[in-house]
Amino acid sequence: MKRLGLLVPSSNTAMEVDFYRHLPPNVTLHTARMRLEETTVEGEEAMLDEHFPRALRDIATARPDVVVFGCTSAGALRGRDYDSSICTRISREAKASPVSVIASASRALAELSAKRVAVITPYIDDLNRRVKASLEHDGSEVIGIWGMGIDDNFQIAQVQPDEIVEFSISRISAKSADCVFISCTNLRAMEARAELQRKLGIPVLTSNQVAFNAAMDTLLHEA
Repeated sequence: MKRLGLLVPSSNTAMEVDFYRHLPPNVTLHTARMRLEETTVEGEEAMLDEHFPRALRDIATARPDVVVFGCTSAGALRGRDYDSSICTRISREAKASPVSVIASASRALAELSAKRVAVITPYIDDLNRRVKASLEHDGSEVIGIWGMGIDDNFQIAQVQPDEIVEFSISRISAKSADCVFISCTNLRAMEARAELQRKLGIPVLTSNQVAFNAAMDTLLHEA
């Protein structure tokens, strides 16, 4: 058996569900929560500085093989170097292989050779700017980033998959985008992904999908 650790914002009710639905029988999931209620720069700063260190200490006691830092926007908040430092700290303190959601998204886009990326988020503009900068740092051209303007993290998970599809289609032109990335681990985008790909005719990536795939690849590599 392999143990997958997950550091997730406390008000996130979507990421664990997505992971549980796709876990292979030889992998167990173990979660530590980082307090977060408001999806704002200030809320995520407090999560990183006050609650991430405690959650990391907690998850380390389960001796996981891999630990996912389960927040896309917080990973992008202070730039890619800071995200790398989060991964370094996970590796050092939990003795586990780290997975970053925002870095996993960039790798998945590179694997698709997707250059012109349309981004959908539930976020406010302050967070959208951070996500856009992180993706562009890694070589993607973000042709547009559209947010739903939700700053209550619990409410993000209340957005239904069909609403995600409708919101995305109303803003994205498949003629100008190579790929769509739907950001946020608390958005039910994994459930909307197949329908959106069918309607747009281009690949669609989601935060939970790329993080889960990266975690499974890491576990397989370590087997």
